[in-house]
Amino acid sequence: MNRYPIWKYLIVLAALLIGLLYALPNLFGESPAVQISGAKSTVRVEPALLRQVETLLQSNDLPTTGAYFEQTGSVGTARVRFASTDAQLKAKDLIERNLNPDPANPEYTVALNLIPASPNWLTALGAHPMHLGLDLRGGVHFLLQVDMEGALTARYDSMTADARTLLRDAKMPLERIERQGQSLQLDFSSSQARDAAFTELRRQMPDLTFTSQGTDRLIGKLNETAVIQVQNNAVRQNITTLYNRINELGVAEPIIQQQGSDRIIVQLPGVQDVAKAKEILGRTATLEIRMVEDSPSATAALNSGTVPFGLERYTERNGVPLLLRRQVVLTGENLQDAQPGRDSQTQQATVNLTLDSKGSRIFRDVTRNNIGKRMAIVLVENGVGEVVTAPVIRSEIPNGQVQISGSMTAQEAADVSLLLRAGSLAAPMSIIEERTIGPSLGAENIKQGFDSTLYGFIAIAIFIMVYYHLMGVFSTIGLTFNVLLLLAVLSVLQATLTLPGIAAIALTLGMAIDANVLINERIREELRNGASPQQAISLGFDRAWATIFDSNLTSLIVGVALLTFGTGPIRGFAVVHCLGILTSMFSSVVGVRALVNLRYGNKRRLQHISIGQVWKPENTK
Repeated sequence: MNRYPIWKYLIVLAALLIGLLYALPNLFGESPAVQISGAKSTVRVEPALLRQVETLLQSNDLPTTGAYFEQTGSVGTARVRFASTDAQLKAKDLIERNLNPDPANPEYTVALNLIPASPNWLTALGAHPMHLGLDLRGGVHFLLQVDMEGALTARYDSMTADARTLLRDAKMPLERIERQGQSLQLDFSSSQARDAAFTELRRQMPDLTFTSQGTDRLIGKLNETAVIQVQNNAVRQNITTLYNRINELGVAEPIIQQQGSDRIIVQLPGVQDVAKAKEILGRTATLEIRMVEDSPSATAALNSGTVPFGLERYTERNGVPLLLRRQVVLTGENLQDAQPGRDSQTQQATVNLTLDSKGSRIFRDVTRNNIGKRMAIVLVENGVGEVVTAPVIRSEIPNGQVQISGSMTAQEAADVSLLLRAGSLAAPMSIIEERTIGPSLGAENIKQGFDSTLYGFIAIAIFIMVYYHLMGVFSTIGLTFNVLLLLAVLSVLQATLTLPGIAAIALTLGMAIDANVLINERIREELRNGASPQQAISLGFDRAWATIFDSNLTSLIVGVALLTFGTGPIRGFAVVHCLGILTSMFSSVVGVRALVNLRYGNKRRLQHISIGQVWKPENTK
């Protein structure tokens, strides 16, 4: 008798119900929404704010189709869903006016977004649809090139300051230290001072390799291991910074991946403000604070068009040239927060900076030792530095609160604050490739992918039912069960579905039906060999299992290799392929066997199985 114990039937039933529950959200599509997040590190989005927004919308006759609050770590996000884009745009303007009464100093980021249109009861159960990739949802794709030379230059500039501080603390005389290309150059008054410094520097700065040049000079260069570490850190820090900037823009489900050793892929599915995304991601703003050299000799040299050694020429926003010392006092690494604001006296737009403890200490010492001198705030974008302001230091600034004011509009101050607040880039980047995919093209890709998979499924189902009769119907039901389980697993894992993923689903259908063909043909073979129908069913499933396992295992090995070594679309294909293999083995062997047992298992004197024509070999004498 072919009967499962009750617990096996319960497992199949539970898998079916769970598959239905978690695959269902994928049928509802997406709805336009407004996303609200904090624009300042001190501003938190709480559930009370969501209720306030709902009340505001109701009082202005703007109906919603759902409101959600999501907590990720210490960061809260509120999302409100609407039935149309017109209602979405009206709601965004209304929420913006009420939550940010001062546009020059916004407390909240109110952004357009797209979120799943699943019913609230499904969302409450934790059932969410799969994420759709750029090729299915539309959006923008960037390929960014990281300037590794810039990363090394920044590292050498930092180590220049470290070496100067180290020798000063050790009370070792130093004539001059500066960066020369990709190396440090240190000049001393004598060979004895050089040798003493060489011993101290080699002990305290192991990443640098020092060599003597002449009788009073040392040249320091990063060793090969340190260079690789700097480059790797630059890419990782830039990826982190890009994540922060995208979060500020309110983009959901961004894809940011490293490609090769010096490139970063950024994909923003569903983004609606492409121009704003390109502007924010394409800009590479970093902050530097330097001292102005305005001595009479430096001023005379500047007027004559020459730049003295150890100085660099910059231009203020009003066009006035300045000479700045090469030594960088502070960088964006010491920045804790940046917010737009207005000067209380002049009402000019400002950027208010808050430094960390190390930056506050350095800034306090610098301002105390340079009262009456000018300090320049330099904003470096795409490798070009601009002096935003160069005020005179009137007194010591002990609390790490710095205000940048200059010829900025309120929007410029807000954008600069966003860039600086999101974190400084370890190295400049440039956009070397940009692709924009419209929502209509994404919808067309979904339709074509869905239609091709559906037609393939129908063709397989018709063939298998005609050829194997009722057993073919069971195989078709198992195939449907397999697709259901695969979609549910992808949804639970919150995987990103792309066109290659749809291709993997189509491939999974073929592999899943192949297992049923093996089972049905093995049952036919047992019937031809004279086995009873009940024996043929049992032996057919048991003996086909080894072949099914071997064939799926080899495919799974290839899928794991693609997942391990592949990137981008290849990994997307591999994820769906590997999961499809596992779900097909369960549905073909366990699920279909459960249906066969329910139909034939309780019949003691089973005479016939509906499995198509069983050709028996003719007797030979």
